[in-house]
Amino acid sequence: MNFIKVLRKEMMEQWRTYRFLIILAVLVVFGMTSPLLTKFMPQMFKAIPGMTPELLNAMPAPSVQEAVGQYVKSMNQFGILLAILTTMGIVVQEKERGTAAFFLTRPVSRETFLLAKFSAQTVTFFAGVLIAALGSWYYTDVLFEPLAWGPFLALNGLMLLAFMLYIALALLGSAIARSQGTAIGISISAGIVVAVLGALPSIGNYFPARLFTWGTMLVLGAPDSAWPALGVTIGIMIAALLAACLIFRRQEI
Repeated sequence: MNFIKVLRKEMMEQWRTYRFLIILAVLVVFGMTSPLLTKFMPQMFKAIPGMTPELLNAMPAPSVQEAVGQYVKSMNQFGILLAILTTMGIVVQEKERGTAAFFLTRPVSRETFLLAKFSAQTVTFFAGVLIAALGSWYYTDVLFEPLAWGPFLALNGLMLLAFMLYIALALLGSAIARSQGTAIGISISAGIVVAVLGALPSIGNYFPARLFTWGTMLVLGAPDSAWPALGVTIGIMIAALLAACLIFRRQEI
C-alpha cells in the first residue's frame, strides 16, 4: 500500500473523528477575530463599570501593528497548543486498540504509517492557517489598511513550520509511549522544553519562537532575519521524525 493511499486513509480518519473540523475552527476563529478584537477593544473596555478616562487614554490606539501583533500572538498560543493536543494520541491510541497491529499486517512500512500521520496533520494545519490568514488579511484591510501579500504569506509560512515542529515532537511522544498518559507527559514536556529554551536570551534566537518575531517584522516592514532559527527548527523537526521512525520500527505492536 503506497504512501498516498495511507495518507488518504489518515485524512478520512481526521474527518470522521472531527479532528479536521476542530483544528480548522480553532485556527480560523482566533485568526479571523484578531483584527476585530484589536479594533473594538477600546469600546469593550469603555463598557466595563468603573473604567476611568485615565485608563482608557493609557491604552494604545488601535493600529495595523497592533492587529498583526494580536494575530501572531493568538496563532502562536493556540496553534502550538492545538498541534500538541491533537497529535499526542494519534499513534498510541492505535497501539492500545490494536488497530495499529492490524493495519501493519498489510504491506505498509512503519515509517509510512508514521509519516502519513504527520503529513495528514500538516495538511490540516495548512488548511487552517490558510483560511485564518485570508480572514485576518481581509479584516485588517477593511478595519485598518492593506497588508503586503508577500510578507504576510511569509509570516504564515513560518508559523506553519513552527506548528509542524510541535506536531513532530508530539508524534515522537506518541510513538514512544505505551499509554495515552505517557504520551501526554512526553509530548507536553517536549513542547515546554522547546518553549523554555526559546525564551532564554542566550540561545532564544535559534529556536522556533524567533520565527514568529521574524514573520511579524517582515509584515511590518522592519529589517529582520532569523535564518539560524529556521535551520534549527527544520533540524529538530527532522530529528524528531527520524527518532519516531527508528523507535517505532523496533517496538512490538
